[in-house]
Amino acid sequence: MNKVKKIFQNSAISPRSIAESIARHASKTDIGAHQIFLGQIRSDVIENKKVKAIEYTAYEDLALNKMTEIREDIFAKYQLTCMHIYHSLGVVHAGEICLFVFTSSKHRNDATLACSEVVERIKNELPIWGREIFEDDTHQWKTNVF
Repeated sequence: MNKVKKIFQNSAISPRSIAESIARHASKTDIGAHQIFLGQIRSDVIENKKVKAIEYTAYEDLALNKMTEIREDIFAKYQLTCMHIYHSLGVVHAGEICLFVFTSSKHRNDATLACSEVVERIKNELPIWGREIFEDDTHQWKTNVF
């Protein structure tokens, strides 16, 4: 089994850290394609209340072990050079990034398909929960819509 990689950070994912991650790959000349997914908090209106943030919590040990399985499955299925995943915990405000998935490969098809599958599996398989916080400071648990 591969080493468990940390994916969680206790804040929104900064655009600067995303740019730095991309820049670090410029020296990897065996890569021909990158695919990036950025999940951003929407300020949806639900029952006349506007979402101002989502507070994420997770069963971290279980989520990291499951993410290791997903990573192994994806590397076995696609010809990837590398994969980076970051997911926020804590409060993330509308407009901020909460999920960053970055896959790299020699060819675009593998990078694209792998990135899409990773995002879907994170949403469907990891024990991560979001509590939508409304502008009036009431809240409700988020239900994922696929």
